Amino acid sequence: MPETRYLIAVAAVCCAITWALRALPFTALEPLRSSKAIQYLSTRMPAGVMVILSLYTLRTLPLTQVRVLAPLAGLAVTVGLHLWRRNALLSVFAGTAVCVALSSTLFAP
Repeated sequence: MPETRYLIAVAAVCCAITWALRALPFTALEPLRSSKAIQYLSTRMPAGVMVILSLYTLRTLPLTQVRVLAPLAGLAVTVGLHLWRRNALLSVFAGTAVCVALSSTLFAP
């Protein structure tokens, strides 16, 4: 069994590394707030992520089956809400809720 001093040293190193990794984002946050690139990405990224996720989700849908209507309805709700409210969180949650509700009820296998 390892010595007590060794175990204390290991625990101290683990604590120091954990603390440093948790503090790192806060030290890097201030310079990023004034960055033009980050400001540009913060306005463009939500729509870009939604497009990528939508394409990834819809790429394997069987277009000849009626169950394709659930994800397409979810996509329509997501796009419509995003164009109307410009709130990515609301759009994604509402579109997901519509898709899951339709998939679980009307278009359940």
